[in-house]
Amino acid sequence: MKKVIKEKTSEEGNKKGANKPKMRLKVWVWLCFGIVFAVAFAICGFYYYRWAQDNQSIKRIEKELESIEVEELPVDTEQEEIVNPPEENTSSGPNDYWDYIKLPLISVDFTELKNKNSDTVAFLQVSGTNINYPVVQTTDNEYYLTHSFDRKVNSAGWVFSDYRNNLTNLKDNSVIYAHGRVNKTMFGSLKNILESNWYNDTENYVVHLATPEVSYLFQVISVYRIPNETYYITTNFGTKESKQKFIDTILSRSEYDFHVDVNTNDKLLTLSTCYNQGDRVVLHAKLIKKQAQ
Repeated sequence: MKKVIKEKTSEEGNKKGANKPKMRLKVWVWLCFGIVFAVAFAICGFYYYRWAQDNQSIKRIEKELESIEVEELPVDTEQEEIVNPPEENTSSGPNDYWDYIKLPLISVDFTELKNKNSDTVAFLQVSGTNINYPVVQTTDNEYYLTHSFDRKVNSAGWVFSDYRNNLTNLKDNSVIYAHGRVNKTMFGSLKNILESNWYNDTENYVVHLATPEVSYLFQVISVYRIPNETYYITTNFGTKESKQKFIDTILSRSEYDFHVDVNTNDKLLTLSTCYNQGDRVVLHAKLIKKQAQ
């Protein structure tokens, strides 16, 4: 009887000894999990801090830019040039073009803007959004993805013209980019164009763009969201056929039918921003009038 008891006691001791490595393993697993969690938390905290700092910098720049004079020019039919006018009336009714060309153009004091940043080439306003920014341009499409208007490193970047553009002498399609910031700065509010309360308001269908030499008024023709591609940012077309194909494509993509006549003689403006990591939000407009500054 005593022998049996001893054997049982020995077995229990072996079981306890076997449990010790398992306990140590559990401790190491939880320790590793804690370290990974702490590192991830620290990285997230760092990026949030950087994001907040960048936002503060953008707010400061925006505050400084409030002193820039942006004025509406008096409507002057002798000075203004109406661009590629359509028929005044169509089978579907009056053409809105003739209402939009009655809107005033804008004039901007570029002297102060260029003193702040000599890369400034234009000033952009998009109706129904927060977009009211000077536009910069350099020799590539990379620099202002990571630098703000003061040329300091900033994840918010700035509103910039494609390096292939000539905003004084417009090409077939002029393209302007900016990040789609979640706090609605830069082109963050361009996402408004996909909402019904934006495209149900016809007053939103115009875009103002002014350069030191010329002030332009554009009429919106297409808005959509699309996976990232390069087709819609084509700036020049070798033939009228390829440009017409481009026009047909961007009109067919639109999430709303603006009932606008567009042809190969029109000068186009494209605004592009990120919707998320893979998709882009795009606005296309056509030039309807301009005036030398």
